[in-house]
Amino acid sequence: MHADERELLEREIQGLSERGDVAGAVERALQGYGQEILRLMTAMLHDPDRGRDAFSVFSENLLRGLPGFRWESSFRTWAYRLARNACVQVMRSPAVRREQPVSMSAMPEEPFAVRSDTRPWQRTSVKERFRALRESLDPQERLLLSLRVDQRLSWEDVAKVMAEGEEPLPAAALKRRAAALRQQFQRVKEHLRTLAEQEGLVASGDSSPSV
Repeated sequence: MHADERELLEREIQGLSERGDVAGAVERALQGYGQEILRLMTAMLHDPDRGRDAFSVFSENLLRGLPGFRWESSFRTWAYRLARNACVQVMRSPAVRREQPVSMSAMPEEPFAVRSDTRPWQRTSVKERFRALRESLDPQERLLLSLRVDQRLSWEDVAKVMAEGEEPLPAAALKRRAAALRQQFQRVKEHLRTLAEQEGLVASGDSSPSV
């Protein structure tokens, strides 16, 4: 989704919400962001079924929480935070399954389709092996990579999504958290690079594939 399309979507969701059509705002949000949020949750949980369970929890929390959302960040950033919290909830209660209260039409059948390419590390078999290395990380590390690499959030937005507690961080604390996450991101990249070398996916000194 391009930036101008995302801006229009954000305005549509906010407009529906402010007119009191919370259900319509949630439906529009899932149409626009449902696929990327499901991919994020599945990546964090490393399990499509649990990802769908978490998506159901996320949808319920979105429906309940949207009337109180203060629009101090983008809707997308806030939704990612809800998604993270839903994943944590499912990890703590893995046996709980929920009915989906809103449309699931935005959910993709194949969240992680891989394209072929001519570069060795982008050929399907190698790409799948590299993805397996990425999925060997712990859930918070996978979330960090997804937010920064796949969803291209700014570091401050990444910090907002991954912050603990319900209250927003003060500006200074948010900057410190963003800096710490950036350092963690570099460590995760270096760790993946080492694993990729051990698996023979990249040679030492060669430019590595994107995380």
